[in-house]
Amino acid sequence: MSESYNQAVGRRLRAIRKQKGLSLQDVEAISTQEFKASVLGAYERGERSLSLPRMQRLAGFYGVPIDQLLPPDSNEPRRGAAWASGGVRIDLNRLESMTSGSGDILERFLRAIQLMRQDFNGRVLTIRRSDLQLLTSLVSDSEEDIGQVLVELGLTEGSGS
Repeated sequence: MSESYNQAVGRRLRAIRKQKGLSLQDVEAISTQEFKASVLGAYERGERSLSLPRMQRLAGFYGVPIDQLLPPDSNEPRRGAAWASGGVRIDLNRLESMTSGSGDILERFLRAIQLMRQDFNGRVLTIRRSDLQLLTSLVSDSEEDIGQVLVELGLTEGSGS
């Protein structure tokens, strides 16, 4: 059975709330009861539809662009499995061992992401779908081509990560 659009939106809402480390009760308290836990839970289960003004306020509350509350468009061309899942893991050890010039723009871009996120703990950096879209616009290339460059440079951790 296919998932309803409300359920798909609900999954996105729940994922974003959990990424923010918030419970339903936290959202209710922090929003000074603008978003009641019971109503937000109904949105997340796909039992209720959000109006556009309410969706806009919820996006503002979570600090995300409104389109992040929506599921991917099913009419969009399908991407590779790694990008469809939202990201690819970059092996930072391999990035450090790259010879100069073999991916200069790419290396600077990945380092900038690491700096912006203050992500110095691990040896792996996950490139988000939005990062990929920005990179493709900078280098005037397609997502598939950028993904192929990452594979060719040996920067992706495992296949299909």
